[in-house]
Amino acid sequence: MGRDESGTLAGLRAHRIERLEPSLARHGGRLVKLTGDGALVEFASIVDALNAAVEFQQAMAAANREQPGDVRIAFRAGLHVGDVIVDGNDLYGDGVNIAARLEAEAAPGGIVISGNACDAVVNRVDAEFHDLGELSLKNIQRPVKAFQVVFNREKDAHPAGSARDIAVSSAAPEGPSIAVRPLAVLSEERELEFLAEGLAEDVIALLARMPGFFLISKASSFAYRKPDTPPSVIAQSLGVRYIVGGSVRRVGERVRISTDLVDAATGRVLWSGQFEAARTDAVNLQDDIARGIIVELEPALTRAEIAVIRRRRPENVGAWGFYHQAAGTLAASGWNERSVAEAQGYLRRALDLDADFALARAQLALLSALAQTTALVERSDERQAHALAAAEAAVEQDAGSSETLGLAGCAIADLGHLGRGLEILQQAVELDPSNAQAQVALGATLALSGRLEDGIARMRHGIRLSPRDRRLALWRWALGVFLMEARRPDEALEEARAAGRRDPRLFLAPIVESLAHIALGRADLADAALCNARRLRPGLTLREIEGSHGARAAQALAAIWQTAS
Repeated sequence: MGRDESGTLAGLRAHRIERLEPSLARHGGRLVKLTGDGALVEFASIVDALNAAVEFQQAMAAANREQPGDVRIAFRAGLHVGDVIVDGNDLYGDGVNIAARLEAEAAPGGIVISGNACDAVVNRVDAEFHDLGELSLKNIQRPVKAFQVVFNREKDAHPAGSARDIAVSSAAPEGPSIAVRPLAVLSEERELEFLAEGLAEDVIALLARMPGFFLISKASSFAYRKPDTPPSVIAQSLGVRYIVGGSVRRVGERVRISTDLVDAATGRVLWSGQFEAARTDAVNLQDDIARGIIVELEPALTRAEIAVIRRRRPENVGAWGFYHQAAGTLAASGWNERSVAEAQGYLRRALDLDADFALARAQLALLSALAQTTALVERSDERQAHALAAAEAAVEQDAGSSETLGLAGCAIADLGHLGRGLEILQQAVELDPSNAQAQVALGATLALSGRLEDGIARMRHGIRLSPRDRRLALWRWALGVFLMEARRPDEALEEARAAGRRDPRLFLAPIVESLAHIALGRADLADAALCNARRLRPGLTLREIEGSHGARAAQALAAIWQTAS
């Protein structure tokens, strides 16, 4: 609807007239009413109901094969046997509500049925049933036994051993799910087959560390080795939103690895990348290549998920959805009072839904600490105590998560408790040495503790680990601050400019730039940089600069304050 309202509406009407209504007529279904982009249908027989649903989904699959990925429409179906209340031509009652809730649990193009419906159709329809257990459905008081329907998307039977479509399991954890397909080897070289297998395994292992994304196991995703298997088939079978795939080929004396991220339901490519290595070094560089893929892939996945979340109604966004929205707000709006407050609001909503969500609590604590450190809000004993308590609570809730420890440890250190922050951050990097945020925070804490050179080196290492990170502007600004402390203004100027290129809205970066120019004796350039900082933040004061950059910085800028207005 967001791209083409009239075209989408025309498509919905065509599918209803050409596919839904004929299926209902053939199986004795009564169309009770249309519900926006859905329908409520009554059948005298659950067997007829399921046969109609399967036939309709098969017809939709065939229709979608003829359409470009970005205009395909997919429907979900939920079936239940129960008593209803008849009111004129309409139906009400618990049975109707259960069917509607089961529909929401199905995958696009899939079918979910209740336990009593399954009992009535077993061995009477051409389908199999996958047990989902007892589901807790919205506004339904008791758990409902449910099954996902396994049916051939094609009307002709698939050959033995080929993929069959399965509706998504609603027992999967909240949040987006990802499958990594085996990389296709575009040659007969056995060596490349080993490399392709190893790369896919490494990417799976690294993706498994990303919080908020549910990863399908290798045993399941590697069943889809045929490169011509459509993403929609894998989406139905594995219940995933995203698919990571690609190929390995030899190009002269080099090996080229191509990878992509695909929207599973539509087949649309969201990101693609290429990596090369000398053929003789490819196996030795396997770990570096896999990490390079993740460095590119992680921000693409996060952007894609934020886009999905923004298309949903607020009541359909879970705790992880609000967590991703907080990250998206900061990435989209920059570092300022409004964006930080909005992000904190999303994190509080996540905690309202899940009080044990330690990662959200740690992020909330860090935002509060950083807002005070960068003078977006006034420091106060109450704010500091509240942020410290939240960070410590997050550590207690999830001491085994490197991500949680990295955020909480950074908050604790920023609040002035350097020894405690250092201890937690060291635990974070021991758990996951590839956690760039924890590495940068550990470096900053070392620098604040007086180990300036060790801290700068550690921060540079963390930045190298994640060169596409959405937090790079803040990280490079902070590195610039410590480089100024180390009396290395040339390097500080380079980091400040890099931070400004990464986020031109960040008012902190030109402050360091101005300080570096003063140290290098470039008065005109120092004036221009400070003017830029004051343009980006019209209310900027020397008191704020003292709070965020120290007393010496404020004194240095006081000398040019009037000329840089």
